[in-house]
Amino acid sequence: MKQIACLAVLFGAILVSSAVWAETPPPNPPPSMMRLIGQYGPGDDLLEIYESGGQLFADGDGFHQATLVPATAGIFKAADKTLVFAEGRGAAGTVALDGTSLPRRDIGQEVIKQIRAGEHGDPATLRAEALKATPPAEPPPKREMDLVPLAGVDPTIRLDIRYATSNNFMGFPLYERPGAYLQRPAAEALGRVARALKVQGYGLLIHDGYRPWFVTKMFWDATPVLDHMFVGDPAHGSRHNRGEAIDLTLYDLKTGKPVPMTGRYDEMSKRSYSDYIGGTSRQRYDRGVLHAAMEKEGFQVLNEEWWHFDYKDWADYAIGNVPFDQLAR
Repeated sequence: MKQIACLAVLFGAILVSSAVWAETPPPNPPPSMMRLIGQYGPGDDLLEIYESGGQLFADGDGFHQATLVPATAGIFKAADKTLVFAEGRGAAGTVALDGTSLPRRDIGQEVIKQIRAGEHGDPATLRAEALKATPPAEPPPKREMDLVPLAGVDPTIRLDIRYATSNNFMGFPLYERPGAYLQRPAAEALGRVARALKVQGYGLLIHDGYRPWFVTKMFWDATPVLDHMFVGDPAHGSRHNRGEAIDLTLYDLKTGKPVPMTGRYDEMSKRSYSDYIGGTSRQRYDRGVLHAAMEKEGFQVLNEEWWHFDYKDWADYAIGNVPFDQLAR
């Protein structure tokens, strides 16, 4: 979701310059290296283990982009410290840093559990109350709404609309049907992005586009007050409400599978930052491919979310509140 800049404080987000995008994609690291990559630690200043140029590095918890030098199996030296990795389920479960055990963490899943544990209101009641509410008043827009279904923009564009299912951070459907829409100029620009990426072997996988304002209010009303930092405030509306924001990722045209990125879609952790240093060289490369293609056509990535892009003329449109059922008709 949106509004997660405060995660830089909560979870010690690492903000660094993105790697230079190269023409040739780097190879994936071997499984023996992949199993060690991740975040470790009991507190907020997590130890980040990541790969760059075929080499493991450590950042955070006293390290600053320190090279991990192999000693023996599962044991590395970094600066003047010793790191000992212990096997977990398919990956390292802990790392001992000079004798202190640090557990592997998944902050994104932790935040989801926290939100769901405090959710209030059943989906039907939340929807009914949100539909009764009125979006915030604004000056007259410069342009009229002209929403275009993205499924018909290019044959390689695929949809994976999480908010029409229970596979989202709230745990229940918020859209009455799957669909993705953008204002016509943004939709046409996205078509150009799709055609450019096709040459490189990528397709676009859409998670969200236009979002009716009442759904933004459902997010807000269902989320515990202490977690409102993770969702957009309906009192201000959002660029999704204007049909000028898109959440998307890449998929491989040959395999049809989503391309692994540095973090999951809608993950509320520092891994969501568009210049997050962690993960692998290949993940950061593919993230860069997506960003470069989108920015060339007038989209701007949201710093806190690598998957979220706003189109350049978003301010010209009003906050929309038309449900998907009406758009489909």
